[in-house]
Amino acid sequence: MTAFSLEPAQLAWCAELRTLAAQRLRPLADKGEPGHVNRALVAELGSLGLLGRLFTSGALDLCLMRESLAYACTEAETALALQGLGAHPVHAHGTQAQRARWLPRVADGTAIAAFALSEPGAGSDAAALELRAEPESRAEPESPQGEGPPAAPALAAAPDGPARWRLTGEKCWISNAPEADFYTVFARTAPGAGARGVTAFLVPADRPGLTGRGLDMLSPHPIGALDFDAVPVTADDVLGAVDRGFRVAMGTLNLFRPSVGAFAVGMAQAALDATLAHTAGRDAFGGKLRDLQAVSHQVAEMALRTEAARLMVHAAASAHDADAPDVPGRSAMAKLLATETAQYVVDAAVQLHGARALQRGHLLEHLYREVRAPRIYEGASEVQRGIIAKELYARQEAR
Repeated sequence: MTAFSLEPAQLAWCAELRTLAAQRLRPLADKGEPGHVNRALVAELGSLGLLGRLFTSGALDLCLMRESLAYACTEAETALALQGLGAHPVHAHGTQAQRARWLPRVADGTAIAAFALSEPGAGSDAAALELRAEPESRAEPESPQGEGPPAAPALAAAPDGPARWRLTGEKCWISNAPEADFYTVFARTAPGAGARGVTAFLVPADRPGLTGRGLDMLSPHPIGALDFDAVPVTADDVLGAVDRGFRVAMGTLNLFRPSVGAFAVGMAQAALDATLAHTAGRDAFGGKLRDLQAVSHQVAEMALRTEAARLMVHAAASAHDADAPDVPGRSAMAKLLATETAQYVVDAAVQLHGARALQRGHLLEHLYREVRAPRIYEGASEVQRGIIAKELYARQEAR
């Protein structure tokens, strides 16, 4: 099944991507080491021109890429998505120098990008992040006795250089950490200002004071924590404007949330197709498994939910490409429905396959591990419900 809105050329491109994923990307993915960046796989994505399309395609094309790759090779899909997530702020908000240095390398797969937003105490509540960007200050003379405390230090700049900060704190659950070549880092530049006091910085991995460690997670792709010990950054590293980094983060997430849904739809479709093949060929109770009404109805429900999720993902992506006013709500709906649907479909597929689906190396065993995380990252399902409700009430009050 396909969404009614896709053109023949789009359908052909999706088919081509599935073939590429199966024939050229899957073998490289199989050679990768779980928990580490597969640079050979990323380089192949670059040579195929798929990474470069991250910066020239709209949200719908991004969804088609992610769904098609996920169907045949989730590792390739995730590698592509993480390059886009980490580098999109540079593409959308970077200076000419930042873009010239990093985007060509991201596009050809020789530089690994990462999006560093989450913290141990600020996951779903991204506005509560605590990584500090402390201004470097000139030494201030002590105030004469009786004249009160010295004035607050001003943001310092070298005589011929930009303003400077030191980043201090921790990031956690960062995909591609600690092996990325650069990070889009969100830090607090205005204490107590909530979302209005966050700045986005482009931080190369070789900056002094920046260290990291891998985390042993359920998902096979690399996820780690980063420690910032007075890591130096300057105004030349700012993405967008000072104290306006939350807009950078939310703009990136509004683009990528529907495509998280597309990733989920790709996994759901793979699980559904595997289930169709299994139930059509499996002998049970004097016939085929598909002849049991309970089984056929279950498969029908899986197909129904998968197609509904696909349509909502495409609708949200199309709204983003059309610069519609309700993009945050639509993106949240798409991610929520698609990720919850994929969890249901993969779980149902495992049930219909029986014990064989739990064996290491089985497609469904792999999907069962992969499908859980998208309900959490880039805003958990509960966060998406909050966004949807907020948008609904804002629309009602505006009438």
